[in-house]
Amino acid sequence: MHIPDGVLPAGVCIAGYAGTAAVNWFCLRRIHRRSDPVEGIPRASVMAAAFFVASWIHIPVPPTSVHLVLTGLMGVILGWYAFPAILIGLFFQAVLFAHGGLTTLGVNTLTIGLPSLLAFAIFNLRRRFGKGKLPTMILGFLAGGLGVAVAAALTFLVLIRTVPLYLNIRTELSAITAMTLAYIPIALVEGTFTAMVAVFLLKVKPEMLEEL
Repeated sequence: MHIPDGVLPAGVCIAGYAGTAAVNWFCLRRIHRRSDPVEGIPRASVMAAAFFVASWIHIPVPPTSVHLVLTGLMGVILGWYAFPAILIGLFFQAVLFAHGGLTTLGVNTLTIGLPSLLAFAIFNLRRRFGKGKLPTMILGFLAGGLGVAVAAALTFLVLIRTVPLYLNIRTELSAITAMTLAYIPIALVEGTFTAMVAVFLLKVKPEMLEEL
């Protein structure tokens, strides 16, 4: 899911930084419209730490291995704070452990952060379908599952469009496709986990599921 340094051409990396800057600016603008913009910072800090750690939980899915992402859960719990929190988490992953890269930080933030905003929008459909247990469970599952699936699809598209000409296109396509398909079970796991967390929070602290 994390694209390392040296894989993408410079133009794509620059475009990724520009896109990340634009989306991050928009999210921060929405946050500053709140009556208390700093209210969600502690929650965002905790979730950024969870996102940071989750990427180190690797699950073998032959012929490769995948890791948890928590994209959907970030969107469900953090709302507009999710994108800046993911940017910070990815930055520290790249700096401290070379997981991902600094040149590809912008692209990685877009491919993982945008699906978190999609998950946020999906979960907010509770306004239309109700905020009971069943809508919360279903929308939580969709938000968690689609958050991972869309992130994997975006990463697939970026990699496929930027395969260097000197490499064997067919071999690279097979490898990238296998990696992407390996995230299908992760999407199901994270969808289920997000639904369980959402239902639990609905019982013990429903205000955490309100829009941030």
